[in-house]
Amino acid sequence: MDARTENQIDYGVTPVETMASMAGLDFVRAIFDGRLPQPPIMQTIEPFDCTAEPGLIVMHSLPALRHYNPIGSVHGGYAATLLDSAMGLAVQSMLQPGQGYTTLEFKISFVRGMSADTGMIRTEGRIFNVGRRAATAEAKITDSNGRLLSHATTTCLVFDLPTGTRPAV
Repeated sequence: MDARTENQIDYGVTPVETMASMAGLDFVRAIFDGRLPQPPIMQTIEPFDCTAEPGLIVMHSLPALRHYNPIGSVHGGYAATLLDSAMGLAVQSMLQPGQGYTTLEFKISFVRGMSADTGMIRTEGRIFNVGRRAATAEAKITDSNGRLLSHATTTCLVFDLPTGTRPAV
């Protein structure tokens, strides 16, 4: 095992070979149920009660004081991370073994602010379309009363994952 692979495992990054061997929905479900490690970015948002269906991802989380920006509210990056993750995982849930994706662009609209008093929020990501080379999706964050807090859209590049071993970097 080279140093790069060893570090990826230490930080909870699933080797690309493992991801490439699985259908996208199986990969996402394996992360959610703990058979594969959660990506390190998830430590920032601490999602729980996550579900994955074809083209649909739902994650719950709790905004907290540690997510605050200098002006005393939850930083927009918290919502951006949730929305980007939900949209990307919705795309991933539709991919075949050997396919991957990356975000090309996304747009976020913030409707209501969040604070540590907001309580549990629900992030839902849903695909619009997944083609051979591009995919589009949307996501929204709502509070426990169903009020819209923010929403987003994305375009993702779909590509074939590399096969075999990669040279050490």
